[in-house]
Amino acid sequence: MDKILQEKQDRVVRAIEKYADTVRRVCFVYLKNRDDVEDIFQDVFLQLYRYEKCFDSEDHEKAWLLRVAINKCKDLHKSFFKSRVCPLDELEITFEDETEHEIMHAVLALPQKYKDVIYLFYYEGYSVPEISKILGVKDNTIYSHLHRAKLMLREKLED
Repeated sequence: MDKILQEKQDRVVRAIEKYADTVRRVCFVYLKNRDDVEDIFQDVFLQLYRYEKCFDSEDHEKAWLLRVAINKCKDLHKSFFKSRVCPLDELEITFEDETEHEIMHAVLALPQKYKDVIYLFYYEGYSVPEISKILGVKDNTIYSHLHRAKLMLREKLED
């Protein structure tokens, strides 16, 4: 029994070391509040600890963690007891330059379905078929969302 618990703990520790930043970033895209991000972060890795099945690959594990994180963020938004969201200008995010700062604000202003695909495609490097599997929608829908999101971003950034 102790060996099983140790293996589960080791699996979670390895996953945290490898995917902590990615999970936090995807949560931040949804929540924009550091405290809520940390709560969801803990819930995601607690769910991994409880998860009994093995993953086919590291990509499968990463996709599973992102899917769990996204679902938990959506659940928090639906919750009646949702925490107060901190305004973006109060956040302590560091950007390489002003352009990166403007782009992130424009991405965060997009509707959620566009924000998801932009984040997964450009910030996490997923392909359209991979995003399709993570979000559970057709490839063509992802292509449409990417196209529309780019048009919206271009319009926002040209102003």
